[in-house]
Amino acid sequence: QVQLVESGGGSVEAGGFLTLSCAASGYVYSMAWFRQAPGKEREGIASIYADTTRYADSVKGRFTISKDNAKNTLFLQMTNLKPEDTAMYYCAANRNFPIGPPPIDASRYNYWGQGTQVTVSS
Repeated sequence: QVQLVESGGGSVEAGGFLTLSCAASGYVYSMAWFRQAPGKEREGIASIYADTTRYADSVKGRFTISKDNAKNTLFLQMTNLKPEDTAMYYCAANRNFPIGPPPIDASRYNYWGQGTQVTVSS
């Protein structure tokens, strides 16, 4: 069983930055960040496996996903934040060896964190 614990959310003004963390217990393969705004579907925004990363167009160039394998911790560095980035952010992981780029589809992940809120004001 894998447990994921996110931290680092908060409130910032537009143009600001935040870094989210997700500590994982147990081995995992792909990890990803998702977000869900009120009234909207959960959106996959970034994923990582080994040195391969993948981003949604909505965050490409502004967000960076990384993983500290020694600490089994996932990060999401978010810069130039916009009000439309306001959402609950979730960390996800799976134990499926990826074929191709790490997935960014929620159905491909078995383990989820509890979420951390990010609020960006204009």
